[in-house]
Amino acid sequence: MALMKSIHDPRYVEMINHLKQVRKAKKVSQVTLGERLQWNQQDISRVESFERRLDFIELCDWLDALDYPLEDFMREIGRLK
Repeated sequence: MALMKSIHDPRYVEMINHLKQVRKAKKVSQVTLGERLQWNQQDISRVESFERRLDFIELCDWLDALDYPLEDFMREIGRLK
């Protein structure tokens, strides 16, 4: 299987969309999430609008900042059985 290294890979799009849903379900604004991560709101927006790619360590930090278990997240996006 050829690997897509793009922010437009459907798996990546699904992951970021779900990450955004989790943030909104937790009622956490981009500003608040940015403060928790010591990022600015623009960086949060860039990730959520597919202008900036999120790496695995940042994903873990993001989920920690939302108090959301990585295992649950991975299961919900179909990456963990």
